[in-house]
Amino acid sequence: MGSTFREAITFLDQLGIYEVVLPFLLVFTTVYAILEKSKIFGVETVNDIEMTRKNLNSMFAFVTAFLVVASTQMVSAINEAVANIALLMLLGVCFLLLVGVFHTGEEEFKLEGVYLGIFSVIMFVGTILIFLNAIKTEDGTPWLLYFWQWIVDHIDSGAFGALLLTLFMVGMMMYITSSPGSGILGMNKKEDE
Repeated sequence: MGSTFREAITFLDQLGIYEVVLPFLLVFTTVYAILEKSKIFGVETVNDIEMTRKNLNSMFAFVTAFLVVASTQMVSAINEAVANIALLMLLGVCFLLLVGVFHTGEEEFKLEGVYLGIFSVIMFVGTILIFLNAIKTEDGTPWLLYFWQWIVDHIDSGAFGALLLTLFMVGMMMYITSSPGSGILGMNKKEDE
């Protein structure tokens, strides 16, 4: 016999909360926020106050969210991707906790400069890999596995090794020849003179 909370989650799942309501709210909120910020549909003046066209923004977000939840494949990709991104965020927080063990506590701890650039790239690559794994072909194969299999089948290991070595050498030359204070990816703060 399961716990009361487990039964409540099962009941919510049977109602379609996870397959319809939550993906709908997520897509609606995201699209609406982007439209409000970008003002794609323009602005209107009401009582000498400039406002976004909330009615157009909300209708477009509403229709987009409905179209997304109508596709079961997209909903399952969203559910899988968002869960894995939450796991990636948790890994980032755990890493910062472990680094915080060695922090003196004299000043606020935050990632800056090179480390911020490196971890931003790692999180970006992780997000791309999560979405490639969440999106599947018609036979259920994740795109990530499909692309990996294509690379293994079509790219010579010697050529791939040469490509990686070339990219590494170009990266090192860019790092060595960059101006002082710019650092990797140009993320270092410039020193105040």
